[in-house]
Amino acid sequence: MERQSFEAVLFDVDGTILDTSSGIVHSCREAIEKYGLAMPSEGELLKFIGPPMEWSMENHFGITGDRLKEVVGYFRERYAKFNLMEASAYDGIYDLFAFLRERGIPTAIATYKKQDYAERICRGFGFGEYTDLIYGSDYEGKLTKADIIELCIAKLGAGSRDSILMVGDSKHDANGALKAGVKFCGVSYGFGFGRFGGEDINEWPHVGYYDTPMEIAQLFGVGQ
Repeated sequence: MERQSFEAVLFDVDGTILDTSSGIVHSCREAIEKYGLAMPSEGELLKFIGPPMEWSMENHFGITGDRLKEVVGYFRERYAKFNLMEASAYDGIYDLFAFLRERGIPTAIATYKKQDYAERICRGFGFGEYTDLIYGSDYEGKLTKADIIELCIAKLGAGSRDSILMVGDSKHDANGALKAGVKFCGVSYGFGFGRFGGEDINEWPHVGYYDTPMEIAQLFGVGQ
């Protein structure tokens, strides 16, 4: 594989740096039970992880308007107060962040998680040691993934967009990277591509697709 010249690397959170399935599924179940909706299978609930919760709830249950706001609002209340930190870091992810820091390559977080959730969970799991750039979504869910990537780009001040790499686990990350004009690298251990979601990474432009975080170092000419 030819060595790539990246000036910055952006990371998704859910399914990319953290396995957040326990806390999110727990909160989803509580909201679904509270509002008397039909409980999806475990496999279906895992598909709620990653995209904006408004999108997931509307797409699965067909609810809209005030009812959608109520269900999502209750989910967020339970998640923020009780279940946010029900998560675990993927094996090797800290090694990858350290690898990038040692080479002077800045990193940032670009996630659909609400900004306050993103900061709490990322700093709580120690990623503040590697980056101060943590960008999440607005509370209303109006920001797209591309918008969030754009916020990172503006703060990083990197050169060509071809020199910026977005790392993620789903079509939402890939589409955001495509719209923002940055390179994309997929991982198979998260919730969209491969393990749970069954999404096909080959439908999106990508410079790599890896089973573990440290395999991404291959994009920098290491570990080949």
